Amino acid sequence: MRILSIISGKGGVGKTTIAANLSLALSKLGFNTTVVDLNITTPDLGFYFGHYTPEVGLQDILKDPEKLPKGIYIHSEGIKILPGKLQIERWEDVDLSNLNKIINSLNADFVVLDSAAGLGREALASLSLATDVLVITNPELPTLIDALKVIKVAENLNKNILGIALNRVGRSKKEIKKDYVERLLGYKVLAEIPEDKWVVRALEEKIPLISFNPHCRASIEIMNLAFAILGTPYRIKPSIWNKILFWK
Repeated sequence: MRILSIISGKGGVGKTTIAANLSLALSKLGFNTTVVDLNITTPDLGFYFGHYTPEVGLQDILKDPEKLPKGIYIHSEGIKILPGKLQIERWEDVDLSNLNKIINSLNADFVVLDSAAGLGREALASLSLATDVLVITNPELPTLIDALKVIKVAENLNKNILGIALNRVGRSKKEIKKDYVERLLGYKVLAEIPEDKWVVRALEEKIPLISFNPHCRASIEIMNLAFAILGTPYRIKPSIWNKILFWK
């Protein structure tokens, strides 16, 4: 089982968008995949799949691991989701000591952890559990500096950092280019996910982007990110996308 921690140095970079859709991409490629919302205090992963009011959330399972089967929601496309609860409660006091047991009991090829942003206890817990780490950032200097901080922590934990996913590329004419990002952060950019109007539209409909519009530029690049994580050189070109039969 590969446990993939999706991390970012700060909020607002599109980490959850990538975590949700990358997980679904891996599922569509035939891998048994579970995506977990590890943002205990402000979870929102469920919105991307239409599970925004779960009866049982990760917080409940952390208190009572026996509730795990009731907290796993199976999406219509086959991916398993372990969301968090949105109720306004003092979740920051939830004990994370059961987290390792919960994650390692999931029967999956991939467990994708949608980490909290930054370097708080939830993000550190995600890193500690991970077999692999994917860093999400935007091509802007402040977010890159925050990403570098997260990378250094992951390195200190001896984690396998797969690389960088640059998100919202093309939003600004002054954005930092791929080669500079790789020199600054010290890792390869695995994907350059473009700014795409379909991302917002999919979220409004509470449907994962790669299901809502698999032909848009962002969907194609997220699919290519999945191939990169699998270690295959294959990449999809938009010009031949309509001939690809991955999608139901």
